[in-house]
Amino acid sequence: MTSMSRARVARRIAAGAAYGGGGIGLVGAAAMGLVLAEVQLAKRQVGNGTAPHVPQAEGRYGSSYTAPGEPPLRLVMLGDSTAAGQGVRRSGQTPGALLASGLAAVAERPVVLRNVALPGATSDDLDRQVALVLADPARIPDICVIMIGANDVTTRMPPTRSVRHLASAVRRLRTAGAEVVVGTCPDLGTIAPVQQPLRWLARRASRQLAAAQTIGAVEQGGRTVSLGDLLGPEFAANPRELFGPDNYHPSAEGYATAAMAVLPTVCAALGLWPAEEERPDASRREGFLPVARAAAEAASEPGTEVAAAMPTGPKGPWALLKRRRRRRVAAVEPETQASA
Repeated sequence: MTSMSRARVARRIAAGAAYGGGGIGLVGAAAMGLVLAEVQLAKRQVGNGTAPHVPQAEGRYGSSYTAPGEPPLRLVMLGDSTAAGQGVRRSGQTPGALLASGLAAVAERPVVLRNVALPGATSDDLDRQVALVLADPARIPDICVIMIGANDVTTRMPPTRSVRHLASAVRRLRTAGAEVVVGTCPDLGTIAPVQQPLRWLARRASRQLAAAQTIGAVEQGGRTVSLGDLLGPEFAANPRELFGPDNYHPSAEGYATAAMAVLPTVCAALGLWPAEEERPDASRREGFLPVARAAAEAASEPGTEVAAAMPTGPKGPWALLKRRRRRRVAAVEPETQASA
């Protein structure tokens, strides 16, 4: 599927989500017999993770940094098993811990991490998760990171419904004053046990949903980062290093790869990135595009950021497409339980 055709599909899905339209199928009905057979085979080969107990990573990071008169930054993770960190054994290996420690180092301020993500969650669980995050008006987070979408594809949730729930979550969090970064649906076409034709269909569905998620999130004031590399080319090339023991959830190295892609956008959303890096760099093929086209391009290239730009243009809302340089993040265990 070309970038332009993916942009059209993503725009239709996002429009259906915004205006209450019906479901737009991610795969053709004629292929469903083969898909269902392959799904059953994949389910028998892919486990639910060898570590059903997700490591507890909530707490304070970067307490060695002092910021007189300033409270710690508050970071909240929302989403599914990827956001929760299922598949690793140590709390410091989860994406929340990696992002919290990386953010503390860049901001030179302590960061308090909270995680309300639920393994197995689909986008309709975001309503509940956001309610938990906003329950205490005195503890509104500075930044929220949402990772969601893989289970929407595997459970065949209508993409319009998926995007509607995500857009609502982003809108509620932004209205409350939190910045929001969404890690879009990863590329499910590289899960090792999945065979053709499901592999191709899963990749197509993943990228279509990721593009539509980008439109929905950006139009509500959030930023997105393509997580295709979470289960994408790097995973296909190095499955033993980047997949966990169940061949489905990422390993510690895989989560570090994802955290490196998301951290620059988290920092930029909080105004912590160098000003010169906020300008589009033509040499890295960055620039302003209609949001649907930017979303389609981002879905095809892991680690690409999309953020709102000009309010509107001849082809609708515009967005800034950026390919930020990744920053290495190291595993750090939480220093205290979150209490601030």
